[in-house]
Amino acid sequence: MARDVLFERGMRMLVCALLVAAPLGACSSKKTDPPAADNTAKNQRDSDKVPTADQGAQRGTDLDLTAKIRRGFMDADGLSTNAQNAKIVVKDGVVTLVGPVASAEESTRLEGIATSAGATTVINQLEIAK
Repeated sequence: MARDVLFERGMRMLVCALLVAAPLGACSSKKTDPPAADNTAKNQRDSDKVPTADQGAQRGTDLDLTAKIRRGFMDADGLSTNAQNAKIVVKDGVVTLVGPVASAEESTRLEGIATSAGATTVINQLEIAK
């Protein structure tokens, strides 16, 4: 019996020592959130190389195609947030996809969604995250 009491006291002391020594919140199982997506640096780097949304159609069938592709991205199950937010630039039925994606599979899926939506040509400039 005395042995159990000593063991319990020892465990309490150990827990207290760990709580005091550990930084606040270190014992929490809550994961830290990833940093917010920000492609500003890439946008500036690529401004001369890749089309941007303002170069796409602002009305007509190209704009309808853009909306249809965006809906397809948003409705697709299992895509990362980056994939759902990939840039879609449509000009004369030609679709250019730009931005980061989580995998080659996501890149292929986005290209397929654009084709299914009615794109005559898809230029895939998606970057696979490392």
